Amino acid sequence: MSRRVLVLNTGSSSVKYSLLDADSGAVDASGLAERIGEDAGGRLVHRGPAGESVEELDLPDHETALRAVLGAFSSHGPSLDHAGLVAVGHRVVHGGDRFAEPALVDDELLTAVRDLVPLAPLHNPANLEGLRVARRVLPDVPQVAVFDTAFHATLPPSAYTYAVPREWQHGHGVRRYGFHGTSHAYVSREAARLVGLAPQDANVIVLHLGNGASACAVAGGRSVETSMGLTPLEGLVMGTRSGDVDPALAVHLHRVAGLGLEEVDSALNRSSGLLALAGAGDLREVQRRAGGHGEQAERARLALDVYCHRIRKYVGAYYAVLGHVDAIAFTAGVGENDAVVRERSLAGLERLGIRIDPRRNSACETGSRVISADDSDVAVLVVPTNEELEIARQAVALVAARAG
Repeated sequence: MSRRVLVLNTGSSSVKYSLLDADSGAVDASGLAERIGEDAGGRLVHRGPAGESVEELDLPDHETALRAVLGAFSSHGPSLDHAGLVAVGHRVVHGGDRFAEPALVDDELLTAVRDLVPLAPLHNPANLEGLRVARRVLPDVPQVAVFDTAFHATLPPSAYTYAVPREWQHGHGVRRYGFHGTSHAYVSREAARLVGLAPQDANVIVLHLGNGASACAVAGGRSVETSMGLTPLEGLVMGTRSGDVDPALAVHLHRVAGLGLEEVDSALNRSSGLLALAGAGDLREVQRRAGGHGEQAERARLALDVYCHRIRKYVGAYYAVLGHVDAIAFTAGVGENDAVVRERSLAGLERLGIRIDPRRNSACETGSRVISADDSDVAVLVVPTNEELEIARQAVALVAARAG
């Protein structure tokens, strides 16, 4: 019997959705309601059994958008009434130190997610609205919140503790939380399968490289170190985020340039990273520019050097944390598709038993695959992430456990 889950990822002006079978992973339908609350009007793209339909319509708020999504299922299929829907799974970015597992959505959870807004002011408010709306629109279906931070709840104190005043830690929640947890959970488990190990027996370094990017050291199925911290800003270089910088940067810029905290915070999140280094936040454009001539090409080549150097530094650090590594897994848009980044990020690590096979790495293939050389002690893998399936499976497991 199929167990289908409607997975919702609610943003400030969008609702991304998928209807999928948690057992087989088959996607029955997916889509995006976007431009919610915008004067120009909304747009709903639905991909179902009959193909893709696109509708321009007024979407003044998230409830209207979700009702339009349900209408698309009714009009274009498949019918949710006959889908055997067992749960609605919600992506929620920040669970703080309160949520180490998925949780059923109730009034208490809504209050907790609201209380965590200061830790994720850009994401949790939209996620919270999605939880509230879905409860109203689909009141008879169990709603499950799956938190990006939950997979990292296993970080040891030595990894999550910042060396800052205790009142910051205990009074204001200042610590490492980590993000991309659903992706790291799914990919690390799939990586273990590819190398013929049970998850509890495998040590894996996962490199989630997209517009947002993070690294994670997974020991026996448990996150023990990760690059993102209190916020998603720390760690690797990203499309528009700086990644690691000196903590005194904001004070320095205030002193020498008169910049306020909000200006610095906005710049580090929205106009730094590859965008600042190369003038483009999309790595495909950076690669294109790097092949040219002149100052623009030099900037792009430097951006690639910085980007790959940061990844390589984290791989080395996480190798030391784990003690031994069975696999390194590249995932997300860049990790799955950019052979140059994969090669350059691991270049020079042969003494650690890490060797990429150039032919396998550059092959035009999709799906999970091995790209390391036969004599590599550490398997190097490409593993397409599937956060929607991970959310669906966690939601089904929770609902099943609660049903006894």
